[in-house]
Amino acid sequence: MATTMPIRSQPFPSISERRSSLSSAQGSHRSSNSFSRPRRHSKAPSQHSANIRSPIGSLRSQAQPYPGNDLRQKRSQRLKSQYPLEDSEPHVEYILLASFDIDRGPTMEHQFPGIISPDENLLAELMLPDQTHMRTQDWTIFFLHKNSGEDQEQEEAKKQRQKAKESAKDGDSDHEDEDSDEDDLEGPSLMYVLNLVYTKHDPNEKRGAKTQAMAICTRHSFLHIYKPLLLLALHNYFENPSQHILENLYNSLNAMDLSLMPQLTRLERQVLQANDVRDLFVEKFETMIEQRLEDEAAGLLSHPPASPDRPNQTKYSTPRDTHEFESRIVYNDIPIPVKIPTAPSAETVGDFSLIQLVQTFNTPHVTQPQPLALHAHLTTAGAFTHPIVVLINAMLTQKRIIFLGHQRPSGEVAEAVLAACALASGGVLRGFTKYAFPYTDLSKIDELLNVPGYIAGVTNPAFSYHPEWWDLLIDLPAGRMKISSSIAPAPTTEGSTFFSQQPNLPKETGTDPTGDVAFMDDIMTSIEHRQGEQIIRSKFRSYISKFTRMAARFEETVYGASSLTVLPPTEIEKPNGVNGASRKPSTTTTSAGGAKPLKGHGYVWPTEDAKVRELAATTAKIEGWRSTRSYYAFIQDLATLSQAQIRDPTSPISPQSANANGTTAATTPQPRPYLDISHTLSRLRTLRLTPAEAAPIYLALSSYCTSYTTILELLSHAPLSEAGLFHVSLGLWHENRDVRAATTALLERVKGHPAGRIWFSRLGGFARMGFGRAVGEGQPEGRTSDE
Repeated sequence: MATTMPIRSQPFPSISERRSSLSSAQGSHRSSNSFSRPRRHSKAPSQHSANIRSPIGSLRSQAQPYPGNDLRQKRSQRLKSQYPLEDSEPHVEYILLASFDIDRGPTMEHQFPGIISPDENLLAELMLPDQTHMRTQDWTIFFLHKNSGEDQEQEEAKKQRQKAKESAKDGDSDHEDEDSDEDDLEGPSLMYVLNLVYTKHDPNEKRGAKTQAMAICTRHSFLHIYKPLLLLALHNYFENPSQHILENLYNSLNAMDLSLMPQLTRLERQVLQANDVRDLFVEKFETMIEQRLEDEAAGLLSHPPASPDRPNQTKYSTPRDTHEFESRIVYNDIPIPVKIPTAPSAETVGDFSLIQLVQTFNTPHVTQPQPLALHAHLTTAGAFTHPIVVLINAMLTQKRIIFLGHQRPSGEVAEAVLAACALASGGVLRGFTKYAFPYTDLSKIDELLNVPGYIAGVTNPAFSYHPEWWDLLIDLPAGRMKISSSIAPAPTTEGSTFFSQQPNLPKETGTDPTGDVAFMDDIMTSIEHRQGEQIIRSKFRSYISKFTRMAARFEETVYGASSLTVLPPTEIEKPNGVNGASRKPSTTTTSAGGAKPLKGHGYVWPTEDAKVRELAATTAKIEGWRSTRSYYAFIQDLATLSQAQIRDPTSPISPQSANANGTTAATTPQPRPYLDISHTLSRLRTLRLTPAEAAPIYLALSSYCTSYTTILELLSHAPLSEAGLFHVSLGLWHENRDVRAATTALLERVKGHPAGRIWFSRLGGFARMGFGRAVGEGQPEGRTSDE
C-alpha cells in the first residue's frame, strides 16, 4: 500500500555499532544510533558463485576506491552499465520481519540493517494483511514514500549531476544527448516493498499456528525476482529465528552483480519494449563483456575464480533473450538464477500479465454482457463499453478505483492493481503507481479517501457497500465492473461546447466512432493467436500514444495551441488541408543540410469527417484527462526532452537551427530538418496518396534518418508487429527514380544499423526484389558517417 509514512534518514552506524546491534535477537532492531540508506555491498560477477560476505568484510571492501582516474577517463568513452560496479546504491535497502502475536497483534520483530521508520505498528499491519491465517502463504506489495528532506537532497544531487554532464560534454556521439536526459525522467520517489506471509500450523501455539512475514525494501521495480530468496530465508527463520538470517539474506541480495547490463537510451528502450526479437541489441551485451575482459586482462578488476561446480562453462555469456538480463544470487552457497528486465517500462512494478487481466473481464463481457451506468468519461462506447476500455478511461480521468478480490489471495489483487497501472501508462504516461495501493484494508480507509484518484486493491466485501468511497468498483472473481451511483458527472467544458455547436458535424456512420471496439477486437485476436505478453503490451502502448496525439490535435482545434507537442518555428503556422498537413508536395526551400522540410504533425485520420467524428466522441475523455496528474507529468516529460533537444545543435528546435538559415559555418553541426516520423508513417499507412504526394515523404524520411539515433526513432514508430518498414519499402516501386534511390539509400542505412538489420531481414520477397532492382539501377546515396 502506498503510504505517506516517511522513511527514516539518519547517519549510518559504524562497524563496531553494527556488531553490538546484532547481539539482540529479540524484539525490533533498535539502537541509540540512527540509520540511513545502507551502503552497497560488493557484487559478485554474474556468471560465478561467490561466498557470502559478512557486513564487516563487505564494508571493508567497499572502502577501497575503485581503480584510479585513468580507468574512469577510459570508461567515460565506452558503453556504460545500468548498475556499475562502483555504484554505491544497494539493490535492497532494508529487510523486515514481523509476526502475529495473539495478545499484541501484528508486531515488528526486526528491521535490518537499520530502522526504516519509527512507526512499527503501521509497518507490521501492512506486512500482515487480513485473513492470512486462512492460507499457508501469501504475497503482498506495498509502497513507502520518501520524506521531503530526502526529496530535496535528491533534487540537489540531480542538479549537480546535470552540471557535471554539461561541463564534461564533448559532443562526440549522439548517444550522449540521449543519455543526458535519463536522470531527468525519474519515476515516483517510492520504495517498493515485497512481502511474504507464511503460516505454519503448530499445536503448541496459542492459536494453533504461527504466522510470520518477511519483506524486502528496494528502489528497483523488478522486486519480483526476490521471491525465491524470500521463501528460503523465511523458511530458515522459522527453523532458526535469528537476525543473522536477515543479515545473510541482505548480503546475498546486494552481492548480485548487474554490472554487465548495458545502459540503454530512451529510444533503445522503446524499441526493445515494442518488439519481441530475442537478440535485439545483443551487440551491446557483447561490448560490455569485451570491456570487462579488457579490464580484467589489464588487472584493473579483481574477481573470484571460476565456479568449481561448472569449470568448463564460459565465464561470461550473452543472454538468450536481451529483454532479460540473466544473473545469479548465491544464498547459503546455493546459486539461484534470476532474470532482470533490461528495459522496464514506466509505471511497471513487479511481475504481472496484461493478458490475464484482459481475459478476466473479456469472457463475462462476451458471454453475458451487462450494461453499465452511463458516464461521459467512462462509457465512451455506450452502456456496453468493453470493461478494459472503461478501466483505461477511469485511470486516465483520475477516478477512484477499487479492485475487490473477495476470498482471493491479496497477492492476486495486488497484481491486478499493478497491471492496471501499467495498462493505463503504456510506458508513455506516469503518475499512477505513486497513488496506487496494491493492497489495503478497512483500517486504512481514512488515509485512502484523502488520496484523489487512488487505485486500491482490497479483499473485504464491505467496500462494495459504500459507493461513496469509490467511482469504479472492479469485482475480480466475477469479472464485472460497477460505476458508482455517487460519481460526479462530467462537467460541461469548452471542448464539448465547441463540438456541439459545429453546424456541419458529420453524422455517425457506424457504432464505433472512437475505434475502441475495433481495438479490443484486435487485442483479443492477438491473444487467441498467442502473440505473447510483449506484443499485447506494445499494442496498449500504441493505444495510449494515439490518445496523447489525439489530445494534442484536440487542443489545437479547440484552444488554438497545445502543450502536448514541441514544434519548431516552421510548424507554427497551420497549413491548410486534411489533418493539418498539406496534401500537395512540399515547396519549402532547401535547408543548409540539403533536405526539404516536410510540414505536418500529430495524429492522422483518413478523412476530415473521421477526424471531427472521433474527436467529438472522445471530447469528454480528453477534457477529463486534461486536469489530471498524468497530463501534467506528460507535459513535464515533454519539456525535459525538449530541453535536451535545444542543447543539441543538430535538432530542428534548437536556437542554432532556427538561426541557421543556410549561413552557418562549415565547422558548425548542420541542423537536420524537422520531421514528425509518427505523422509521416501514419500518412503512408492511412491515406491514399498519389505518387506526387508520396514522393516528398520518402525523400524527407531518407534525408532525416541518417544517424544511429534517427534510425532508432524510425524503428520505434514502426514495430514489427505492425508491418515494420513495409510501407517505407513501397518507395522502392515509386515511379520517380530519385524517390527509388532515396528509399534504397534509407534501407541501406537501416540494413547496416545494429537494430535495423532485423527490420530489413523481415521485409518480404516483394520488397527485397524491389531493393535489388533499385540497387541495380545505380549507385545509391552514401551511408551515414557514423555506421
